[in-house]
Amino acid sequence: MEQNLYDMIADYMEKGFLDNIIDMFRYDPDVYPVAPRLISDERIRVRLGAIALLESLAEIGYAHLGEIADAIAPLLSSDNPLIRGDAAYGLGIIGLDRHIPTLETLLNDETQDISEAALDSISEIMQRASTQA
Repeated sequence: MEQNLYDMIADYMEKGFLDNIIDMFRYDPDVYPVAPRLISDERIRVRLGAIALLESLAEIGYAHLGEIADAIAPLLSSDNPLIRGDAAYGLGIIGLDRHIPTLETLLNDETQDISEAALDSISEIMQRASTQA
């Protein structure tokens, strides 16, 4: 079932139906586990759409952001630098204090853009935490 759901959401994402996908996430919390797979999809439109999805879900205060962030965190150790970078960026959007130690592992990444994305994400998480306190 999850594969079929992922295929459908990824195809919608590739076609630009972001609003439909946001609604799916809002009304069916069981779909959030597909988010990390969208970030690691081979299609650039799907990966970009996944980041836009995270931004939109953060804007509406989606209740399962922490779970999505927890599911994205393992992507930081991907062999693919694009996935590491997108995961780091995504955590900057929705990550929590508990994700900072994992992001810190990328501060010395062999790819400078990933190190910078991790540093920016850590800063974003810390800033968000300080405004919520």
